[in-house]
Amino acid sequence: MKIAFSTLGCPDFSWADIYSMAKDLGFDGIEIRGLGDEIFAFNAQPFTEGQLPQTIDKLSKLHLEIPCLSSGNCLKFAEKEEENYKEIVQYITLASKLGTPYVRILADLEPQSSGEVDDKTVLAALGRLIPVAEEKGVTMLIETNGVYADTERLCKLLDSVASDSVAALWDVHHPYRFAGEKPGKTVQNLGAYIKYVHIKDSAVEDGIIKYRLTGEGDLPIADIMFALRSINYEGYISLEWVKRWAAELSDAGIVFPHFINYMSQFTEKNIAKSHLYDNNAGTGKYIWEKDTLIDLTFPQVLDRMADEFPDQYCFRYTEMDYTRTYSEFREDVDTFARALIALGVKPGDHVAIWATNVPQWFITFWAATKIGAVLVTVNSAYKIYEAEYLLRQSDTHTLVMIDGYRDSDYVGIIKELCPELEAAEAGKPLHMKRLPFLRNIITVDSRQKGCLTWDDAIASAKKVPVEEVYRRAFAINKHDVCNMQYTSGTTGFPKGVMLTHYNVVNNGKNIGDCMDLSTADRFMIQVPMFHCFGMVLSMTASMTHGATMSPITAFSPKKGLDCINREKITAFNGVPTMFIAMLEHEDFPKTDFSHMRTGIMAGSPCPVKVMQDVVDKMNMSQITIVFGQTESSPGCTQSRVDDSIELRVNTVGRALPGVECKIVDTETGKDLPDNMDGEFVARGYNIMKGYYKMPEATAAAIDEDGWLHTGDIARRDENGCYKITGRMKDMIIRGGENIYPKEIEDFIYTHPKVKDVQVIGVPDQQYGEEIMACVIMKEGAGLTEDELKDYIRSHMAKHKTPRYIDFVAEFPMNAAGKILKYKMRENAVEKFSLQAAKDIVTA
Repeated sequence: MKIAFSTLGCPDFSWADIYSMAKDLGFDGIEIRGLGDEIFAFNAQPFTEGQLPQTIDKLSKLHLEIPCLSSGNCLKFAEKEEENYKEIVQYITLASKLGTPYVRILADLEPQSSGEVDDKTVLAALGRLIPVAEEKGVTMLIETNGVYADTERLCKLLDSVASDSVAALWDVHHPYRFAGEKPGKTVQNLGAYIKYVHIKDSAVEDGIIKYRLTGEGDLPIADIMFALRSINYEGYISLEWVKRWAAELSDAGIVFPHFINYMSQFTEKNIAKSHLYDNNAGTGKYIWEKDTLIDLTFPQVLDRMADEFPDQYCFRYTEMDYTRTYSEFREDVDTFARALIALGVKPGDHVAIWATNVPQWFITFWAATKIGAVLVTVNSAYKIYEAEYLLRQSDTHTLVMIDGYRDSDYVGIIKELCPELEAAEAGKPLHMKRLPFLRNIITVDSRQKGCLTWDDAIASAKKVPVEEVYRRAFAINKHDVCNMQYTSGTTGFPKGVMLTHYNVVNNGKNIGDCMDLSTADRFMIQVPMFHCFGMVLSMTASMTHGATMSPITAFSPKKGLDCINREKITAFNGVPTMFIAMLEHEDFPKTDFSHMRTGIMAGSPCPVKVMQDVVDKMNMSQITIVFGQTESSPGCTQSRVDDSIELRVNTVGRALPGVECKIVDTETGKDLPDNMDGEFVARGYNIMKGYYKMPEATAAAIDEDGWLHTGDIARRDENGCYKITGRMKDMIIRGGENIYPKEIEDFIYTHPKVKDVQVIGVPDQQYGEEIMACVIMKEGAGLTEDELKDYIRSHMAKHKTPRYIDFVAEFPMNAAGKILKYKMRENAVEKFSLQAAKDIVTA
């Protein structure tokens, strides 16, 4: 985040005094709201036509920005529409010349509501101004004041505008003080509409608001900053101060330095380095010393690889025509990055990819992260119910998608969600009622109305010089969010896990270190890229070590075994069910595993027998296990290639470098000694930045000391190795997919014949766990197992459809009325003869 101040707080300062103070105190920008006696910025002497070039040059030399011009124009007054229009156009014109992205306007006059405002009047005024703002590339910001301190109302107004040239200025004081909104509620309402922030502190004494130095009032500033991080806000926090607010605090020489010092706790800056090493066998090279953390972003990683190993193969597909060296892949990435910029993608915007492991998935990831955008992963099995929620909750700006996968028809789903596509013009920004932030859809496989094809998008790259890509890559901070992975939660609604460059680059790098990856490795990727298992443990682990990747578009034991033969694969990852399917496939005896060395088995409890079979029959003598969850990027622990076989098949290894792990009492939270079961908690560089737009959920997952509470029950042995023994949460892990009962329960409840439902996980020999729904029907209702399964399957991903449905009259409960899910599981094991699956031993 960057820090600015409004010139409102220093009316007696000359322009030279203002920019000198900004530079000396360490501000990043100056918000212009009049200068001296001139209340209109466009009339102020530094911004007149003759003086403007010198002003721009001076600011550039001082590395200062003018992020916002603040007007005092209020759009609520219909009788002032013409006057407002003329003045705001002058602000927009000046902003365009200065390179200032934002102009602040008011839709209500006072900080708190003092009368009604007609939204139609405001919308009419905006309607005249929008074409001017769009032409000049300037965004008008409506402040959260007056009736619009109710940010739910403001959000509805902005939705109605349907233009990227209008957004929100969050004055953090007004919604909290006058509308009773907590910061978390404000960001949930406004989300990505928040482009700029005003801050001032106060306290209420005898019913009167008294303004205070920042941090000395009772505004929840830490919660505000926490809420801003939940939307990956990297913009300006601007101090708005008026001398008349507090006569005893009228000196800018006190107020402004205090503000900078107080806000320093929320800002930071950094740097990085690298070197070349040999792998254990001396057959390959890698760049960064093992078991260390690196201060690099994704674009810096790719640049380093392409510069060091330009002719090393990066990709070699066996089922598609896509083979690229590292330098060639970087060219593909830069081209699509230019295309995304041409389509209006800005730093911090969300680019979603809904596809299997096709080349466009990898290109989109690296291109989006190279320009400071956030790559949002979409589960390839999603149906309309889940897809709409994810695309809307994530505030997705641009969607890249294939036509579909298995029984999920992506094109049909998008047409249903966005009927406006029928009349939309491809290449023009989209405005969809159900997906208000979606501006572009890029289709990989076919041409659809209102959408750009992949080739169309690539063709637009010529509009943007590659230097703009380099400029944006250079501006990225390692702690910027680069990826959002959606994981379900006990609330039933998936949560967007925000992972930073530092999180993911280092987790992938250290996992690759533990596998001894290098340029000698040929890595088959058969796990899905929408999951951390593909994105981090496979792709990032490979690309931080110069390995060659051979992706399979979607898991197929036949295609995987063929790839192993043709590419002499040395490593691959999978959930236990994948390994079992390959071991049992008819082509297994014909597969040459002589080059095989390592891989990871993870995603669900790993049966000891399967691990032993993989070591013995697949020649995977250095196989490892990784344990973690999406919120930890995902790895917390890992066994190493030089650990004993016994340790690697019976534990999930020890803590990864830079990660602290411990076992705590589930009731008291106190540390437990070795060989005692408790909750597994972790802390370190790998812990997520938070859940997108869910600050309360973030606070529930990560405690005040930074420990992520996983909800998994584990024990640590005297050698520092961990064994997972159970789960506090109700989460079901089916073949590596995390499934939360509440999400399925909430949907089953929508069936008109269902009175009550409880969803549980039951043992399964193939998938580790299967889903079972215990259903109480409404009185007199007739419902069959197949009817209910068809209902679920038509609206949710296939893997979330319960295998077992048990119609019951009541649920087992304790004396306090709490449902006993463990009793339901015991009954299911007996009723469905699942004892053999229950007795399987896992690490």
